[in-house]
Amino acid sequence: MDFEFKIGMKETAQDVVAEQNTAVFMGSGSLPVYATPAMLALIEKASALLAQKTLPELMSTVGILLNVKHIAATPVGMKVRVESELILVEGRKLTFKVTAFDEKEKIAEGIHERFVIKKEPFLQKAEAKLY
Repeated sequence: MDFEFKIGMKETAQDVVAEQNTAVFMGSGSLPVYATPAMLALIEKASALLAQKTLPELMSTVGILLNVKHIAATPVGMKVRVESELILVEGRKLTFKVTAFDEKEKIAEGIHERFVIKKEPFLQKAEAKLY
């Protein structure tokens, strides 16, 4: 493979809590606060963006593990920021330390793993399930 990841690489992604990313709207809870699934998607976004900076166009990454503690609620209208840092490279497996913050405090922390794939063979294998 002709790419090289560097430990310590970082990326961020941001979101604003709105009705469509609350727990009650997404069905992951009954309260109008930032939904865990929305936060996990933001974590994946930051980590995927970080990896894609290094990869050639024909390659991408897919998420294979999320181990995250959601430790504080965030109300509608507040901004959320995720920080993803590459901490380990094992062949094609990338491990990220992830942390999320709202405008007042840390709201989540954990580990996210992604696997480097070649886009076309990956999609062909997935689409083969249709036949």
